[in-house]
Amino acid sequence: MSKAETAIDGVRVRLALDAVRAQIARALADSTRQATDITIVAVTKGFGAEAINAAFAAGLTDIGENYFQEAAAKFPQAAWPLFPVRRHFIGRVQRNKARRIASLFDVVQTVEDAAVAAGLDAGAAASGKVLDVLIQANVAADDRQGVSTQQIPQLAAQLAAFKHLRLRGLMAIGPQDPGQAGEAFSRARELYETLQQSNPDIRMLSIGMSGDMDAAVRAGATTLRLGTALFGQRPNKSVNHQSQTASMREG
Repeated sequence: MSKAETAIDGVRVRLALDAVRAQIARALADSTRQATDITIVAVTKGFGAEAINAAFAAGLTDIGENYFQEAAAKFPQAAWPLFPVRRHFIGRVQRNKARRIASLFDVVQTVEDAAVAAGLDAGAAASGKVLDVLIQANVAADDRQGVSTQQIPQLAAQLAAFKHLRLRGLMAIGPQDPGQAGEAFSRARELYETLQQSNPDIRMLSIGMSGDMDAAVRAGATTLRLGTALFGQRPNKSVNHQSQTASMREG
């Protein structure tokens, strides 16, 4: 039986989570931080609601999804716990779905421009909430999504004008060459620290996926987006009609 065919349950995910945290601890060997200081977003893209339930059973509280339609169909089937959880949108925000994304999620990690932010703000206002958002920065200087490093201050200032959005930090995807991940993630940390100087709400540096988490942790990640490290290989029925770039927001 392949990994993709193996039933996903809380015990299996708990064992995978223990291995992930041990790996994080090794990457933090020369740091004062602890593995538990880093938030793990369990990316359930391509899996059914059983993956969400298994993540909660393993003790995780943060769930990530790339596609609005998949999440909207899946979330009602999940057994949401009584303890607080956060739903992260980590895919590219299409303007025509921004309002609905804001209503369904608690955190949107992929804000790239003010027009998208306006849609999210309107959706959050309609839902009577303040939505946490991250700026997605392109620190790899390749075809990854995200604003250029030079545009970040301007976008941060624009976000401050929206009453129903709260800028919480920075998100970035590592370069295609894993050997360059450390340098790219270090740039992300510097940008994050610059944002912190003018905004006390900045607390999240979301960098690192299953294949480059070591470099991300060493660079100062506060949040990791992990899918295959927790759940194994995605089944072939995984959503695949979106672009490869969009699907690379976790690993």
